[in-house]
Amino acid sequence: MPAKVLDPLESQSYSYRVEPPDTPREPILTLPGALTAYIALIAVIHLRVLLPVEVENWTIDVFGFIPKRYDSTLLKIAFPGGTGAKVWTFVTYSLLHANLSHIGFNVLWLLPFGSALARRFGPIRFFLFMAVTAAAGALAHLVTHEHAIAPMIGASASVSGAMAAAIRFAFVRGSFLSFRRGDADAAAKVPALSLGRALRNTRVLGFLAVWFGVNIIFGLGSISIGAEGATVAWQAHIGGFLAGLMLFSLFDPVRRGIPHAADASSPDEPGRV
Repeated sequence: MPAKVLDPLESQSYSYRVEPPDTPREPILTLPGALTAYIALIAVIHLRVLLPVEVENWTIDVFGFIPKRYDSTLLKIAFPGGTGAKVWTFVTYSLLHANLSHIGFNVLWLLPFGSALARRFGPIRFFLFMAVTAAAGALAHLVTHEHAIAPMIGASASVSGAMAAAIRFAFVRGSFLSFRRGDADAAAKVPALSLGRALRNTRVLGFLAVWFGVNIIFGLGSISIGAEGATVAWQAHIGGFLAGLMLFSLFDPVRRGIPHAADASSPDEPGRV
């Protein structure tokens, strides 16, 4: 029988198997839109430093948080902004920064924690959460600096709140600080720990010890950061942190799983993401 010559276009029984390409996973630190918008807003507002000095000072007085503004004694000082500033400065101060290093320090901490939180909450919840924790930080600063005339600025209280909220799910299996994790969206939406379970977890307690220790050192040492002569408002950091830790459940859209499913103390199981 003559040999059959196969046409190059003819189907053959020994075709090569083509493996489907791996589905790319989104990098864990890819910034979600809400966080990108938040950082961009801070950057745009910081362009105020290009304005004349008197305008820059007026901006700080109107939008920075000044405890003396709420002083009820007879020795009152008139600040720009009037009654309205007593309301909006509880939030607007957090969008002002002393310089680029001040912004960079806050953004550095927001990259992992704020990114995970923005993915979990979505834009509206995320922005509202940042505003609430900023207000909590301002309140803590007001209580501890009742007659202070120096304005407080910076997003550190909100950043602290974001860090506190994130640790409620950060160490859970499959989340963004666990040893095994999936893509960024899945890692941000694992069931969170209840506040009680979080405060009994060794990883969370270790994080709390380090965080509070660093802030106490800053406070007792009066360490300066950002503008020359400006000290860290560590009481505001603690106020924002505690608000983020305790109010997380009010903002969290992810249903809490059964107790053992969100146990951050358990080792990551093989094959789980």
